Amino acid sequence: MWSDPRKLIERLCAERGEDFAGLSRMLGRNPAYIQQFVRRGVPKRLGESERRKLARYFAIPESLLGGPQEEDEEAAARLIPVSRSPVRASAGPGAFALDDGGRPYFAFDPRWLKTLTASPTNLLSIIRVEGDSMAATLNAGDDILVDHGDSAERLRDGIYVLRSDEALVVKRLALHPIAGTVTVQSDNRAYPDWPDCKFDEIQCIGRVIWAGRKIH
Repeated sequence: MWSDPRKLIERLCAERGEDFAGLSRMLGRNPAYIQQFVRRGVPKRLGESERRKLARYFAIPESLLGGPQEEDEEAAARLIPVSRSPVRASAGPGAFALDDGGRPYFAFDPRWLKTLTASPTNLLSIIRVEGDSMAATLNAGDDILVDHGDSAERLRDGIYVLRSDEALVVKRLALHPIAGTVTVQSDNRAYPDWPDCKFDEIQCIGRVIWAGRKIH
């Protein structure tokens, strides 16, 4: 556990290729603000606003930057849980495999979630990707956040989860409004596209709005 916010900031900057001046500008401060804090101990403590912005930027608890533990607990209580669906969406031939799901799996900051979608939480779910037809955009094992409120009625170019012959597949859609057709694409060019599909032939489950993966 880090006990010195200054050493932690310096370590995070070194690991992630950040610089003190850039962080200072992100905080709306003069370019020397973070350097003075880290190297000279001025100010003695980060202000509440600066501490919160840095914690969100580096995705760390505020308590590591000198904030009270209670703020971390309050922030955790405000997170919105999203359940993982008990299915997998194939980025390959197609699959409808059961998974341990239907329970909260991820939790998101509500303010961040609103930057992705206006849909209510009950229209969001996490689905696990199988196969490699969407590589390298989406890989096998990736978890994707699917907005079920953004589907057929608002269909536009983007990545969607579709139902195909009782299986779920994740594909990129390219719309051709004049021709009234849709091309269903795989980002992995080793897989063929499905051109000239009619709009009413596309059974859209929802739009993919976020993806999370394990880094190997």
